[in-house]
Order: sequence, then structure tokens, then C-alpha cells
Amino acid sequence: MEKIYFETLKETLYHEKMDNGLEVYLLPKPGFEKTYGLFSTRFGAIDTRFVPIGQEQMIKVEDGIAHFLEHKMFDMNGSDASDEFAKLGASTNAFTSSSRTAYLFSTTANEYPCIELLLDFVQKLEITPESVEKEKGIIGQEIKMYDDDPDWRVYFGSIQNLYNNHPVAVDIAGTVETVNNTTKDMLEICYNTFYHPSNMMIFIVGNIEADKAMTVIKENQAKKNFAPAKPIVCQKNIEPCNIKIKENVLTMDVEMNKIIVSIKVNEILNDPKLKIRRELAINLLFDLLFSKSAKLYNDWLNEGIINDSFSANFTQERDYAFIQIGCDCDDYETLKEHILTLIQNFQNIEISKNDFERIKKKNIGLFINLFNGPESIANLFSRYYFEGIIALDLIDEIAKITLDDIYDMFKYFDSEYTSVCIVKKK
Repeated sequence: MEKIYFETLKETLYHEKMDNGLEVYLLPKPGFEKTYGLFSTRFGAIDTRFVPIGQEQMIKVEDGIAHFLEHKMFDMNGSDASDEFAKLGASTNAFTSSSRTAYLFSTTANEYPCIELLLDFVQKLEITPESVEKEKGIIGQEIKMYDDDPDWRVYFGSIQNLYNNHPVAVDIAGTVETVNNTTKDMLEICYNTFYHPSNMMIFIVGNIEADKAMTVIKENQAKKNFAPAKPIVCQKNIEPCNIKIKENVLTMDVEMNKIIVSIKVNEILNDPKLKIRRELAINLLFDLLFSKSAKLYNDWLNEGIINDSFSANFTQERDYAFIQIGCDCDDYETLKEHILTLIQNFQNIEISKNDFERIKKKNIGLFINLFNGPESIANLFSRYYFEGIIALDLIDEIAKITLDDIYDMFKYFDSEYTSVCIVKKK
């Protein structure tokens, strides 16, 4: 078992790769009452074109199938994994993003049985044609609920405005039609391809002993038989640089208008270090411009252009990246013009060295605080792991960011690749 010590955080991470390819990471937190486990696979909503394991031809499965499979994984021989965790005094959940699916538990007791249960229910798919049919109605209702959610519509609409071909522009849950077209065979093909241990990672943090937890996992995996690992071949997403729609306005029954200005980032970085540096630098830049102490933020706030719902975010995953800026507002036209003008004149922004150092120290402190909660630690770890980054390195990476790195981010604020999505009151 490998021990990795992180000097800045004074934390020791334990790692071992199982014979079947499963990557195991353990972070004991003495004094913590809660233990949190997260079992992730590199299979998300964008993975709909791939070569199934054991086949040679590329296939296209239905949109939303990763999310559908997430729902069905909880079936356990006539029982439900949630009920089994409840018997152990634990809670469980799962989520699907564009690039990964994760299953989790949270508990203050029976940590090691919970680890075994997490492994067992995710490593065995138990579905019938009848149970698949029944699930379609449940997921269909979930899709309709999101369709009626103005916050989701403006958020996801802003992404759809940017992309012409990339599957990130397709709702994670798919559509009612694609859900209804999903079959048991399709789900099994996806499971057999993407849920091999070699494509997965388990992370446990909290009230555990590393040696004991690793022994539990090793013995559990030794009882199971998996085919030898094979490379997974997914179709490369070809996306043109131009944005799809310049502006889209939706009318819904809302109390206040909603607007998001989004920017497509066409430079896709493959080096994990460069990728994380860009993400951290852009987030620092947003803090410099839009934190509660920033002049620009306070000017807009005092003029009544924005309110405390205002936010600016940067998202980057496997092969896409975008920026989103916006909030709820009465006068969306005025806010739109202010944001678009800011983007157009971004090269004129000046940042003081003192402000930069202050914001950097603040962000280092925020990241340190994140490592005081097992949920935030696990989610951070899973989020960055499949990008080739160990989350415990983030604080040291922030410390390396320079003011020149911040100025280098200005190039991504380009009016040519900017779009606007608005949800306005009826």
C-alpha cells in the first residue's frame, strides 16, 4: 500500500491498485465521526458513442443512458441498495455528470460493512425488462420537473447556445423519447463496457483505519471474477469553434427574470497541470472581479444592476470548457449590456498586486476549510481524479499561480464566442 504525505495539509493518503485494476484511495481522518465513501466510474452523459467491450463496431446508445443506469444500479435481488444501507444506519445516493457517475454512502457507524455494500451493489447489475420499463416513468417525471425549473432552463440553455455537435448540449437525463427507447440490453452493454474495475475508483474518507479498510476491499475484490481489462474506445467529439446561437429568450412563469451570459472556451488542454492551473486562475480572476469586496461588483450592486444571486463560474471537463456569468434581475437588458461591454473591454482591466495576493491567500484558506468535511473532500477528490489531478495538491497549485497567469486568462473572454440565454417573466 502506497502512502502519500501532503505537507501543506498534513494529511496522508493511502493508495493501492487492485489486481482487477480498481484504484483505491483512503484518507483516514482521526476524530471525525462521519465516514463518506464514493465509488466512481468514468462514464457520463457525453459517452453515448463507443465500441462495446467484446465488439468491433462503434455504436450509438440513447441520450441519458448513463443517468438511467445510475437509477437501475440500486436494484439488489428484489431489494434496494438504499434500504440495505439504512439497515446499517447509513444513507446513500448517486449522481451522474457529463463525464462520470458516482455512488456514495455517508455513515457514523458500520463503516466497513458500508464499504463492502458499496462495492457489492455497484459491481453487480440486477435488472429485468419489467424493472426497466417501470423506471422509464420515474425518469420521465424527473425530466419534466427539470423542464419546468427556470434555473435549470437558463443554466442548461446557456450551454446549448454554445455547442453545435458536442453531447454536453444534451440534457444529462436525455429526453422522454430517448428514455422510452432505452432497453435492458443497452443498459447491460453500457454496464459491461464502463463499469469494469479498471475504469473505476473508490475513495473512502473519515473514521477508518487504512490497513483495515484496505483489507476489507482486497478481500471483497478477491471473491469476484472480472474479465481482463480492455481499452475503452469512445468516439472523439468534433466541435467547431463557432457558437450555435447568439441569444435565446425563453418565457416562463417566474417572479424575476434570469440571465446567463456564456463564453465558449475552444482551447482544450490535455495536460492535467495546465488544466488545473487554468481553472484555478480563472476562479481567482472571478474572485478579484466579483467577490463582495470587489469594486466592480459593488458598483453594479449599488446601481441596482445585480443582486446577491449574481455569480460567475468556469466549467471544464474532459473535452469542453465554458464560462457562465449572470443572475436573477428585473432589468436583464441593462445587465446584459454591462456584461457584454465588460467582455468586449476585458483587455483593459488592471489588477493590483496587493489585491491578487489577498485573494490568493483567501482561496488557499477556503480550500483548507474544504478539507474539514468528508463530503466536500470526497466530492473534490472524485471531481478531479478523472482529470488526472489529486485534489490534495490543489492548495499547492493555487500557491503557484502568478499575476501573469491571471492576465493570461483574459484571452478567453472573447465576444465572438459569447452567447446570452434569458428566461423572462410572462
